[in-house]
Amino acid sequence: MHIVLIGHGMVGQKFLESLAEGSASRDVQVTVLCEEPRAAYDRVHLSEFFAGKSAEDLSLVAPGFFEKTGFKLRLATKAIAIERRENTVTTADGEVIQYDKLVLATGSYPFVPAVPGRERPHCHVYRTIEDLEGMKASGAVSKSGVVIGGGLLGLECAKALRDMGLQTHVVEFAPRLMAVQIDETGGRVLREKIEALGVTVHTNRNTVEITDGAAARHRLVFTDGSWLETDMLVFSAGIRPRDEIARQCVLAIGPRGGAVIDDHCRTSDRNVYAIGECASWNEQTYGLVAPGYEMARVAARHIAGDAEAAFPGADLSTKLKLMGVDVASIGDAHGKTAKCRSYQYVDERKQVYKKIVVSEDGQFLLGAVLVGDAAEYGTLQQMALNGIKLPVDPEFLILPSSDGKAKAGLGADALPDSAQLCSCNSVSKGQICAAVGEGATSIGEIKACTKAGATCGGCVPLVTQVMKFEMARRGMAVNNHLCEHFPHSRQELYHLVRVGGIKTFSDLLAKHGKGLGCDICKPAAASIFASCWNAFVLEPELASLQDSNDYYLGNIQKDGSYSVVPRMPGGEVTPEGLIAVGLVAKKYGLYTKITGGQRVDLFGARVEQLPLIWEELIAAGFESGHAYGKSLRTVKSCVGSTWCRYGVDDSVGLAVELENRYKGLRAPHKIKFGVSGCTRECAEAQGKDVGIIATDKGWNLYVCGNGGMKPRHAELIASDLTKPQLIQYIDRFLMFYVRTADRLQRTSTWRDNLEGGLDYLKDVLINDSLGLGAELEAQMQAVVDSYQCEWKTAVTTPEVRQRFRSFVNSEQPDEQIVFVQERGQIRPARAEERDEATA
Repeated sequence: MHIVLIGHGMVGQKFLESLAEGSASRDVQVTVLCEEPRAAYDRVHLSEFFAGKSAEDLSLVAPGFFEKTGFKLRLATKAIAIERRENTVTTADGEVIQYDKLVLATGSYPFVPAVPGRERPHCHVYRTIEDLEGMKASGAVSKSGVVIGGGLLGLECAKALRDMGLQTHVVEFAPRLMAVQIDETGGRVLREKIEALGVTVHTNRNTVEITDGAAARHRLVFTDGSWLETDMLVFSAGIRPRDEIARQCVLAIGPRGGAVIDDHCRTSDRNVYAIGECASWNEQTYGLVAPGYEMARVAARHIAGDAEAAFPGADLSTKLKLMGVDVASIGDAHGKTAKCRSYQYVDERKQVYKKIVVSEDGQFLLGAVLVGDAAEYGTLQQMALNGIKLPVDPEFLILPSSDGKAKAGLGADALPDSAQLCSCNSVSKGQICAAVGEGATSIGEIKACTKAGATCGGCVPLVTQVMKFEMARRGMAVNNHLCEHFPHSRQELYHLVRVGGIKTFSDLLAKHGKGLGCDICKPAAASIFASCWNAFVLEPELASLQDSNDYYLGNIQKDGSYSVVPRMPGGEVTPEGLIAVGLVAKKYGLYTKITGGQRVDLFGARVEQLPLIWEELIAAGFESGHAYGKSLRTVKSCVGSTWCRYGVDDSVGLAVELENRYKGLRAPHKIKFGVSGCTRECAEAQGKDVGIIATDKGWNLYVCGNGGMKPRHAELIASDLTKPQLIQYIDRFLMFYVRTADRLQRTSTWRDNLEGGLDYLKDVLINDSLGLGAELEAQMQAVVDSYQCEWKTAVTTPEVRQRFRSFVNSEQPDEQIVFVQERGQIRPARAEERDEATA
């Protein structure tokens, strides 16, 4: 079977993934015709392009996907005609392609009102990456911007203009913002919150003409004779189904546009399917990604032979954060159901509005609106979707509790197995429970095997609740105890140590644990003590807690020798320093290698050689690089504005400053930084735990990336920062991570398991929502002020130095270690080479 897919957006890629997951994918050939010059990318997070994310960052195609599946992707190839009698598709360059099954995933196009002047320069739509590139170019030569359209996309677009530093306005034809999703009171509260963020909102405005402005490029003239001037204009007044090719081949078209489909997503031609925004099901088109994803899954299954695969319709509930403002809409938000009743809560001081719509008998939830605080969204959505009976007094579902504590959500036991927890990826409670049964016991593992929470993340709190409920039901331990000796998580132990001023393991065991400890809790406690008090890790009370690397202040290699990594802040090193490192390597016969963190690694040192090597490196001006510790490793940098003709700021200088500030900080896992002097990103900052990229307005800060076994891009948390702001936020970020992460948890995994995700992290670090900012900064400063070079302390402390011997009763080296030459360097011999050498 040859399948041709026209369109390669989010829904098109989901169709391909669904097809690839089925066994039938081995028996099909697939050709994908993509009009855009790049493969599918994430339109849901398109605004992040303005925050520094590239097209590659937004890509939805896993590396090697097309090579693995054998599907053929044809970029920049537009389909212009379908001949249904011949089962062929014709492309713009004249090629004719035969198909057995054809899938239309052509999406939608932005609606631009027929306003005279709409095609003037610096007028844009908000749909593709090319559109965004044009907006960025206009923004660079503009002082003000107007968005025509106050819906979801319009407000998202307004945020992009505001982030570009433009004086921003939103012009909406309706009497309120987001008129489709929220009611009049909700619209008023939303408007107040949006305007408090510096965006001017104009409602009940119909633009009739766009002409030359007097003080700006354009003048928007409204029907009442008023006008508004702006340098840049973006139309975001809704979307229309992209159905021109369906019309060309005379497929049935719905009353609102779009190819008419049945429950199997088939059009009026049984060999042609339509999915996503270009499809009309039951005279309805969908502009959300979740229904499109479900259509994609249904079409893939039906084409593969599953006759029962059917599209059931879609839940149009939405939960978004628009310009930092929580907005949610569920079901019959406007109360259009006959004889329904509503309950409303308004707090004008906090700018919070909540409303629920219930059935006439008060037993069932029909809809809801939440503005300013959407904490109840998960509970209300599940009640509406699953017909769960309301409590006797339903108003208490949205009223704040009198004691200020969070209300308990809907119990996981109240949900049926069929309850859909993740709309984006169609994941039910039953699938979450099954994943737990197969061993998934963390949110990261649940995301990996079910994809629940992996798209927008709004369902993560409820998914977490169901996961823990199922673990308890199965008799699994639902705790995060560090080990059998401590009935506490690492985070809890950290706070016990900090608040109690505990500085020794014996005291910690006596007060909060039992037994003698183990290889899990001892290194964890040692790391906590180092994070809190920053004492020398080889002090008598602490040394026995360390693992092998920390005990010898070097990384043990597989042959029993150690590597030595002197710190080179930001990768900067003098010629004299390089010579000194080379002389040490030559003197002690060490293998040398440049690391990915822009340092020199010296391999093959025996235990008794370590103090001697350190002394010589210290004399040459070097310090411990902490390559052996769960601590800051490196701050990678490009050459920045000092040398590079593209550099816009001094990335090396900042990298050196940051590495010298945070060196020695102990954490749950290793930490790596990157500082790039421009958006060309030569330091690969967006693959680091902390990444910084220079802009012409300051520094952009990214967090929680890594390049480990599961690579993860860092996420933008703040833009255009001054250096003091940057350091303040990094202080807070690192200390908050140190306080709250689990044992041996990288920042990326910590972020994935953090309820509330990036928005919560922003609130804590930037908005100081927990009131911890000053405390976190002071704690970091205490670590900075108490720094010591562990190598220097070790070689100058006689009782510590004595540890570095091959044998406790002899100063002689271990003669069993044999070295051989390779590529002009010395390395430890392998077993067969050692046997040959000794023979």
